[in-house]
Amino acid sequence: MISIIVVFPRLEDAKNIRNLLVRHGYEVTGVCSSGAQALQLAEHLSDGIVLCGYRFQDMLYSELYECLPVNMQMLLAASPRILEECQSRDIVFLELPLKVHDLVNTLEMMSGSILRQRKKRKAMPRRRSEEEKKMIDKAKKLLMERNHLTEEEAAEDKKDGCKNGCSDCRNRCRRLVCGFKPSGRYPDRDDYKVGRQEQ
Repeated sequence: MISIIVVFPRLEDAKNIRNLLVRHGYEVTGVCSSGAQALQLAEHLSDGIVLCGYRFQDMLYSELYECLPVNMQMLLAASPRILEECQSRDIVFLELPLKVHDLVNTLEMMSGSILRQRKKRKAMPRRRSEEEKKMIDKAKKLLMERNHLTEEEAAEDKKDGCKNGCSDCRNRCRRLVCGFKPSGRYPDRDDYKVGRQEQ
């Protein structure tokens, strides 16, 4: 579900649009009449849509757009005269008065774009944290010491045990650091406690 923030200078207008969107199955995170309120709501979202008018109590739509998190999209609803002055290609426009059919179709298009971006972000390889990097380096050194391996052989050995993904790789390195022997022997309970304390 895509979250939508509705921002118009008249709160009553924002509430009416929210009610319309809810009737069509959309999730409205909040309604507000100022850019600052919209930014507060947007900070808690990983992505979403800001449906707004041209001017708010404290700023213009362009100022709000510049301050939004990178994965938030904007749908600007304004008069044809105002829209002629809007130059940004990254903002989607709708003329006032809003037509329900056009609004729903436009939101559907934007929602599809956001969902595709989500898939792309999930498909990107996750960066290891500094803590994970240190644990992997420590596991590699332990393999080298215990099995008398070169650095390349230890890296290959570690890679062979990580074929099922990042989670398995982290778990294998953690077991090595916490006392699991290369031969596959499990440590007893006291050995494991010592390994946990050393982390």
